[in-house]
Amino acid sequence: MNQQALSRRRSVADLMTTPAVTALPGETMADVAVRMEKEHVSCVVVVEDDRTLGIVTERDIVRLGASGADARRAPVSDWMTGEPDVVEPGTDAGVAFANLAERGYRHIPVVDDGRLVGVVSMRDLMKVAQIQPMLHPGEVEAPRGLAGVIVADTVIGDVRGQEGFYHYRQYSARELADKRTLEDVWTLLFDGELPSAEQQVAFDEEIRPQRTLPDTLWPLLGDVANTGETFLPLEALRSAVSLTAAALGFRPSLDIPAGELRSDAVHLCALVPTLVAALFRLRRGEEPVEPDPELAHAANYLWMLSGRRPAPEHARAVEQYLISTVDHGFNVSTFTARVITSTGADVGAAVVGAIGALSGPLHGGAPSRALDMLEAIGEPARAEEWIRREVDGGGRIMGFGHRVYRTEDPRSTLLRELAQRLGGDKAEFATTVERTIVEVLAELKPGRELYANVEFYAGVVMERCGIPPEMFTPTFAVSRVIGWCANILEQAADNRIIRPSARYVGPPAPQPVPEARPSAAE
Repeated sequence: MNQQALSRRRSVADLMTTPAVTALPGETMADVAVRMEKEHVSCVVVVEDDRTLGIVTERDIVRLGASGADARRAPVSDWMTGEPDVVEPGTDAGVAFANLAERGYRHIPVVDDGRLVGVVSMRDLMKVAQIQPMLHPGEVEAPRGLAGVIVADTVIGDVRGQEGFYHYRQYSARELADKRTLEDVWTLLFDGELPSAEQQVAFDEEIRPQRTLPDTLWPLLGDVANTGETFLPLEALRSAVSLTAAALGFRPSLDIPAGELRSDAVHLCALVPTLVAALFRLRRGEEPVEPDPELAHAANYLWMLSGRRPAPEHARAVEQYLISTVDHGFNVSTFTARVITSTGADVGAAVVGAIGALSGPLHGGAPSRALDMLEAIGEPARAEEWIRREVDGGGRIMGFGHRVYRTEDPRSTLLRELAQRLGGDKAEFATTVERTIVEVLAELKPGRELYANVEFYAGVVMERCGIPPEMFTPTFAVSRVIGWCANILEQAADNRIIRPSARYVGPPAPQPVPEARPSAAE
């Protein structure tokens, strides 16, 4: 509010309602309710011997009704707000507004030399005020994109960009990818510890039957897969997850115990690879492949995608890729999942929102684009010329640079090793091109510290393992859904709705609304 303008024009005495409607502390709330309706006011001041004891508002009437108490027997003294803040009639209107805004009040009694003379309300002030953006108590200015802003505490993991290191709970994510299975990491993120041998068996038995889709979904998936001239797998997955959540009867996280929410999350994570593979095959006019109970999660995904038993080295390489991408701090899609969960929505709604965030090329869409770049370069001898031309033209070098890392992306290091282990001309070519790009970027963009990120080698590895380029980002979702759901469980366990503020920078309000002009027909 423009307080200086208010000071020049108005004081509380100019704006208050006088005389104030009053009640005695011994009267009943029924008496007050009748008086409010008769006088057309939204508050009554409680007085005794010229002293202002309290205030009763419409909210108190609602609160009384919700409690089930009998308004005819409920004394005003039990329901009023006692010892309310007061202002004097000569108080600057801007100061009165600040008191209302800061304390969350809608009414303040006006007292002159201890005697009640009126009431001033937010509505009174709004009649003359010109509203401008203002900071409310506790608000802070945040940088664009929330860069560097800590918005929550988490025990799921962290990304330490300056060190080139990230971890899931207390373990190095890279070491987990080297030594453990995807199911082990899944258990770690959901339950807080790596499983024993007995717990591994129990978890496998838990998720194995949950990979099979409900029968009611199959005809719907065919329609989803064949909607539109171009197949957009993430958009199809988004619709499929929404249908799945409805078919399985997921309930709002706010309304269910933690155990049920965990079960919903496990079930959805188990189903996502089945959904991704089924949508892909249906679009190609092929029958979906049922999950194989003998195969682990990553191998099952490759089996359902191609209909062929994957080579063990391919299954393990894809599993290590999935482990390396399960979680990565408060990235855009993870934060989206937590924001939606903070509303009390069901796990399916939160995952649908996360998939929508992942569909943006600046978040999850780069693996196929990095592979396209390698195809465009064609051969090592052309790499330097191609990169210089692209940078000079303001183009983006896909698969390089990261919002967090200021050194090599540890996921890229793992995937480079996987690509080299799997072999093939493209892996050797990518390694050569990577060296050239790093050297050229260091020269053309000094101080930017641009290195290969997870997307650069991801496409090389996935293509070598038989995953087509259009399925690279959906494959990323197969792993990341586990991280999303771990964050959903954490958010729901200690929830507070995520509701930031925005700074209004438009024309001053309120402006008079112009009368509608008669149409030409009239």
